[in-house]
Amino acid sequence: MISTAPSERGAALLSVLLMVAILTVIAATTLDRLAIATKLSGNGNSLTQARMFSYAVENLASTRIEDLLARDAAQTTLEGNWLGKEQVLPVPVGAASATVRDGANCFNLNSLVSETEGRYSPNSIGQEQMVSLMVVLGINESTARPVAAAATDWVDSDSIPSTNGAEDDSYRSAVTPYRTANRLFAHPSELRAVKGVTPALYAKLRGWICALPEARLSPLNVNTLLPEQAPLLAMLFPPGQFSPVTARSYLAKRPASGYGSLIRFWGAPEMASIEASSPVQGQVKLTSTYFLLRTKVSLGELILEGESMLAATSGQVRLIWRSWGEQA
Repeated sequence: MISTAPSERGAALLSVLLMVAILTVIAATTLDRLAIATKLSGNGNSLTQARMFSYAVENLASTRIEDLLARDAAQTTLEGNWLGKEQVLPVPVGAASATVRDGANCFNLNSLVSETEGRYSPNSIGQEQMVSLMVVLGINESTARPVAAAATDWVDSDSIPSTNGAEDDSYRSAVTPYRTANRLFAHPSELRAVKGVTPALYAKLRGWICALPEARLSPLNVNTLLPEQAPLLAMLFPPGQFSPVTARSYLAKRPASGYGSLIRFWGAPEMASIEASSPVQGQVKLTSTYFLLRTKVSLGELILEGESMLAATSGQVRLIWRSWGEQA
């Protein structure tokens, strides 16, 4: 019989305990990673399902917009209480809702230019309307004019800075140098990159601007323009020419069935005293073409919020762009 010294027995026991500890750590790590992988997989599946529901809501909203426009091809009104009202939609699991707004009742940043044979040149009327809107919103005119000029240079096709404007040379000196886009704004958030646009200034403008996919003056539908959106009506004229208070009052007493005709709109005492140019008269509409859809899908802990721009042409609605934002 071979006898084992106590020291050797202690070393063997220590080795066994060490191995057990290592195996315990490995097992715990493996289980932890498995739990994380399972969670990620579950989140991925939930996100995919939420996006599928978001697509379904988008399709349903498009159908309802087509029905809305089919009621009266001559004008789009607030009848039916569709504007800005959250609609809860049935889904197999979780919850989904949609809110539709008139997507063109805003200042179109791309109205700062006009398009000719694929090139963009400054549009003085659009630039003046941006200045007027900023002044109505409480931004000093001395600040507003350089911002409007720089935003115009951001879009136009040339590299020559306009008066008070900014082209590539103004951005090369930034901490992270960049260049002007020389193309239409794809999203209003791009305005933040323009010279002179501070976070505070952008915060004031954010709810009033948009980036429609065409270089044309903002096509305001005065049948769906809300009284609180009076600054958009006031922006059609030079700063100080049309009071937003008067504009708000005029919109507040609009007939429930809409103005019915542009002659009736422009013939009212509030508007008859103001001389509107032909381009300005042409941008005022009784129908809507663009619609902004906001969706919200909830699946357990996951909340997926989406935003889509829809365009209605020839009675059919098509998608312009969409974006998503996930909440924890």
